[in-house]
Amino acid sequence: MIDFDRFRHIVGEAGRLALATWPGHGHALEVWDKNPGNPVSAADIAVDTYLKRELGALLPSAGWLSEETGDDPARLGKSLCWLVDPIDGTRDFVRGRPGWAVSVALVSEGRPLIAALDAPARGELWFATAGQGATRNGQTLRASSRATLAGARVPADALPRVDHDLVLVDKPNSIALRIAMVAADEADLLATLRWGYEWDIAAAGLIAREAGAAVSDAFGAPLAYNKRDPRAFGLLAAAPLIHAAAVDRLAERASRMA
Repeated sequence: MIDFDRFRHIVGEAGRLALATWPGHGHALEVWDKNPGNPVSAADIAVDTYLKRELGALLPSAGWLSEETGDDPARLGKSLCWLVDPIDGTRDFVRGRPGWAVSVALVSEGRPLIAALDAPARGELWFATAGQGATRNGQTLRASSRATLAGARVPADALPRVDHDLVLVDKPNSIALRIAMVAADEADLLATLRWGYEWDIAAAGLIAREAGAAVSDAFGAPLAYNKRDPRAFGLLAAAPLIHAAAVDRLAERASRMA
């Protein structure tokens, strides 16, 4: 049995640990590139270390998959596995912008069971349990009921000309927070057409689904987690009544880019 209060506390403490070194509060921060254009900071590593220790103590039987930890294939033999991005949205974090979050999910037999996002620079704690709904700061979330794709709100910097009928809204760097915007009815559609990792989407995907959104890969197929290859091509999180239309619109592009 998971101690949900302890889980929330651990994720909240991870957020506070990150916030204590956030440049947005004037702190100096050690930053380097894991590879060109992919920054990581000392805060990412510190939060990852903290979460691995505390979540491991909370549930010793669970495996571990994190962006900042070398992958241990022993996780594949576990029915439970933690999926962690210690700071999702590192670019915003290192630039002193608030669009980042600590992202944690526990998956059971390939499906998210519980999830939390802590975005302390925004004063937001998001939480979801499979089958029991999703909240932000304790308030129940309800995804958009939009029924037409035209006019849908999309968190992005720009849109292709073919998508001129969609509406741009503010885009945090964290993909988890962009997915959560769909859960909170602050966006109607989040779509990516690139290869991404399970730790980016597991927590926010459960939050969006529990708020009533439709969540899939770029082709409309269900997502699975704790796979040998922890990647998926693309993500769609959408108001349920426009999900099929979004899959149809993106189908040719997705096939070309996958």
